[in-house]
Amino acid sequence: MILEMYNICKEYIQGKMGIPVLKNINFSMEEGEYVAIMGPSGSGKTTLMNLAGCLDTATSGTILLDGRDISKSTDDQMSDLRLEKIGFVFQNFQLLPKQTALENVELPLTYAEVTKKEREERARQALTRVGLEDRVNFYPNQLSGGQKQRVAIARALVNNPKILLADEPTGALDSRSGEQVMELFRKLNEEGVSVLMITHDAEIAAHAQRMIVIKDGMINKEE
Repeated sequence: MILEMYNICKEYIQGKMGIPVLKNINFSMEEGEYVAIMGPSGSGKTTLMNLAGCLDTATSGTILLDGRDISKSTDDQMSDLRLEKIGFVFQNFQLLPKQTALENVELPLTYAEVTKKEREERARQALTRVGLEDRVNFYPNQLSGGQKQRVAIARALVNNPKILLADEPTGALDSRSGEQVMELFRKLNEEGVSVLMITHDAEIAAHAQRMIVIKDGMINKEE
């Protein structure tokens, strides 16, 4: 299993009150699987993604990432886990505007203290993998929305993560660009990349092998 969650609860404190966001979530995902978590706004799906991505900690319960219990990890350990095991793809791309596509993709390798020559080589390979080998020196404002998202996917892949987490990856794209990104995810998954995607769109969720529906902080059904 690449990801296991047991009896996960998450609440946020507002004033003196605890507001429950996730209630007793049990969920697991095999290595190499492609899973969509679907739910309306406010259902808890982003919170679930943040827990899986070591961006937040659960109030109670156990999370295993690639067999390792991350429930009690320190902030530094969580940061290392994000760097070593997780690739993130966000709705709004989160590219640095004054950096080229190549420099944006190199960023995680810079944090990992990889040498400049290897950084550039691996970043070029990642951009080739997403079909942007001819856009390495372009800046974000010279790229279409779909191309920006592909740069973001290349950046997510450059560290060879164990799991790719995608948060509404087509939310800022037109339907054609969205389809191209979904096709890329399908191809990456066929190459063995584990993909966990959250979306509110049933058509996008249908691209995954398995769909989990979350509502009011609870897993409503699985398809």
